[in-house]
Amino acid sequence: MLYISPQTENYMAVRGQFSNKLGFIMAAAGSAVGLGNIWKFPFEVGQGGGAIFVLMYLIFCFALCFPVMVTEIAIGRKTQRNPVGAFNALGFRNWNIVGKLGILSGVLILSFYNVVAAWAFGYVFEMAVGHFNVGAGFGSAESAYTTDIVKIGIYGIVFMTATAFIVNQGVSKGIEKATKILMPTLIIMILGLVIYSLTLDHSMKGLSFYLKPDFSAIKGKVVYSALGQAFFSLSLGMGALITYGSYVSKKDNILSSAALITLMDVGIAFIAGLMMFPFVAYMSNGTMEGVSGGPGLIFAVLPGVFESLGTIGPVIGAIFFLLLSFAALTSTVSLLEVPVAYAVDEHGVKRKRAVWLVAGLIFIIGIPSMLSGGYSEFFTGFIQYVKAEKATDFLTFVSDTASDTFLPLGGFLITVFAAYAWKRNNLEEELAQGASKYKGSFLSKYISIAITVVCPLILGSIFILTVLSKFFGVQIFA
Repeated sequence: MLYISPQTENYMAVRGQFSNKLGFIMAAAGSAVGLGNIWKFPFEVGQGGGAIFVLMYLIFCFALCFPVMVTEIAIGRKTQRNPVGAFNALGFRNWNIVGKLGILSGVLILSFYNVVAAWAFGYVFEMAVGHFNVGAGFGSAESAYTTDIVKIGIYGIVFMTATAFIVNQGVSKGIEKATKILMPTLIIMILGLVIYSLTLDHSMKGLSFYLKPDFSAIKGKVVYSALGQAFFSLSLGMGALITYGSYVSKKDNILSSAALITLMDVGIAFIAGLMMFPFVAYMSNGTMEGVSGGPGLIFAVLPGVFESLGTIGPVIGAIFFLLLSFAALTSTVSLLEVPVAYAVDEHGVKRKRAVWLVAGLIFIIGIPSMLSGGYSEFFTGFIQYVKAEKATDFLTFVSDTASDTFLPLGGFLITVFAAYAWKRNNLEEELAQGASKYKGSFLSKYISIAITVVCPLILGSIFILTVLSKFFGVQIFA
């Protein structure tokens, strides 16, 4: 196999580069915006007590996640390499285990993410061909649908193929071009559904729950959950932003780009809530019952809402799940790009071959998650955590391990590396390129303190608390 060194003049031509700052912002925001914003965020808000969770989430995104984001992008741009190659290029080969952890996290997340995306994509098709007719019981059909392994398998193959096709086109012609189309379309669709949801009965009850904070609801568990959701939704800790950062021009301002990415991510999560909670209020006649129903809020509860809307229900439902599919696609593209970049950079695999081999492998790894929706008794009751009342299915186990555990660990290790191995002054030098007034500024001092003390302390604590609570039943927060 042909290996092209970063020192050769053809290196960047092979790897590719974002054509401009907007292309990078759209692609990185697309990576951040996904099922975490539209599928996971609303039920986290419901379980976290509504508006107070939203307030905590917004604070954490900008105060704690932003420094981690700029650090990852800076490492990628400095080295122009994938998460493993970046640490090697900086001269810290012993630290490349952090990059390997990130790639493993991305592979595992994409393996189950593709299954959830297949559910969403399949709902669009099922409604379009009339399999979910009004009166047939959208919600009651959900269990039978997720256990139809043939249908879910076909939808999963189609979705993974679409993801691979975009990544195969390269950075500028594939990822950047696709996200420039998908992101505006996504926003328009959400806003359309927000406007429609506000016309429904009891919609103001839903908005009140979502926007009126109850400060008495602030508890350790709410704070912990909000920080975890912020970190997950911004795609931190898995090497995606190191990889995307490696395609960024030295002339671009990382700080302003990261601020816009964060703003776009939280903005879409926020308006997703404006869409979701009026729907829940309508369904519950204003009682907000079922708002904390977990992941099923999307795939079991909402279809019941669409059913109750009469003949327009299938249309609204199809648009909603098409929206969910678009959001998923912007993230699956970035998740696939990370291991692909690793194969191209470190092993000299040609991009086209790397894309299809990695995509196929990840699809196979995701088959147990596909079977865990009730089709296979073994994978549906895969493991029982210590002190848990019932067994956990394989998909949830992978999510608990890769998303909730590996990501904060990866973020912790990245900030420790930047502060104590690579050193803060080197990070500052990289961030100052494209931002001439950065050195000595308040933001410079804040980021320095954040990656040295605040972020390692909090992310390390989240990792420990997650392991204790999820896998060993030790609940620190009530």
